[in-house]
Amino acid sequence: MSVTGAESASGGEAQQADHQHQTVPSDISLRVKSLESLLVEKGLVDPAALDALVDTYEHKVGPRNGARVVARAWTDAAYKARLLADASTAIAEFGFLGVQGEHMVALENTPKIQNVVVCTLCSCYPWPVLGLPPAWYKSNAYRSRAVIDPRGVLQEFGLELAADVEVRVWDSTAELRYLVIPERPAGTEDLDEAALAALVTRNSMIGVENLASPKQVAK
Repeated sequence: MSVTGAESASGGEAQQADHQHQTVPSDISLRVKSLESLLVEKGLVDPAALDALVDTYEHKVGPRNGARVVARAWTDAAYKARLLADASTAIAEFGFLGVQGEHMVALENTPKIQNVVVCTLCSCYPWPVLGLPPAWYKSNAYRSRAVIDPRGVLQEFGLELAADVEVRVWDSTAELRYLVIPERPAGTEDLDEAALAALVTRNSMIGVENLASPKQVAK
């Protein structure tokens, strides 16, 4: 199974049909819905609380949180020093707290060092700053190959590194999670913090992607 950072468009977006058909939920979706209904029926789960939790992680918690942290580190040397020294406390300055984000370490990419994050045993991931993990991060292919062939995996994400760049692979655990600070793209000296945050991607904060300069993106 190959690892890829690309996500395919849905068939409904790619092709218009003459007749509309209802999408049948997957077996897993049906099981989850059945379990949810059972828990609600027995009074073990509050539907409003569950909806609020889902909304939080889908819309309020996500890569935009991590992007704000990265942008601040790019523009504020004192904050960057605090982030590298004690990531959990520095991230908490934004109010980004919660489950799966208690113990954080920030890793800085440089022209000679490429940090890559993986969780080889399961899919430990820093939810408060990156939201829910993408499917490829949880796949067996990524979890195994990121350790034994990191350069090959990065190439499949479209990232070609020079031979003199050291690749460091960090294995997340239930006790420790990582946030990669990607290199600041060239040509962004005049951008403010909000504009810089808009450039930061989820994959760059996992380490499988480097950020292009705005001029390169515009071409």
